[in-house]
Amino acid sequence: MSKSPDNINNTSADKNTKSAFAQRFRGYFPVVVDVETAGFNAQTDALLEIAATTLLLDESTGQFSLDETIHFNVDPFEGANLEQAALEFTGIDPTNPLRGAVDENKALTDIFKLIRKKMKAAGCQRAVMVAHNASFDLGFVNAAVERCSIKRSPFHPFVSFDTTTLAGLALGQTVLAKACMAAGLEFNNSEAHSALYDTEKTAELFCFIVNKWQKMGGWPLAIADEEQQDSDTPTSD
Repeated sequence: MSKSPDNINNTSADKNTKSAFAQRFRGYFPVVVDVETAGFNAQTDALLEIAATTLLLDESTGQFSLDETIHFNVDPFEGANLEQAALEFTGIDPTNPLRGAVDENKALTDIFKLIRKKMKAAGCQRAVMVAHNASFDLGFVNAAVERCSIKRSPFHPFVSFDTTTLAGLALGQTVLAKACMAAGLEFNNSEAHSALYDTEKTAELFCFIVNKWQKMGGWPLAIADEEQQDSDTPTSD
């Protein structure tokens, strides 16, 4: 069924009023996140480190790049479980005073403040988390939000962009280090499992995939242009 002229005009008006950033992901503002934790259970295990990277869109080229990164070492919440195997894997010592750790509320409040500022500037309505195995990171952030009684998170509660899936599709790799190398991005394994490093590498990988898709002609959607042309073509009954 073809669109009515009114619907066509409304669609065009919406596109004209929305920023290019907002048009790209249906009003969502992608923010790349990585967390380091003391286990796999978001309800019981400590959040030890978190970083978030915002992105920029060059409207002249349609290409995304890294903007600003914010990072915190985090004190375990009261009663948090600390799995020794997880601590050995990440190399994090939660008791080290040189970490300069802050509590969960401080970390999330400052991160959310930056996200809302950048999101507003981009003309977007809500943030969407980008992460490698995104359900893990989003689960820990959501659990921390609940513990801190933060009323509103800028992130959608369950929608996320998973670079594991995207890299598997675009590069045939699902491990972050291997996906970065397949994309021609530098990756230092000795720096891995730091939230700061992994966040920025995940952001580079996400930008690479989105930008490559755009360069290949996948965006803007050609089908949208075809539908517009079809709706403008008179039909005989």
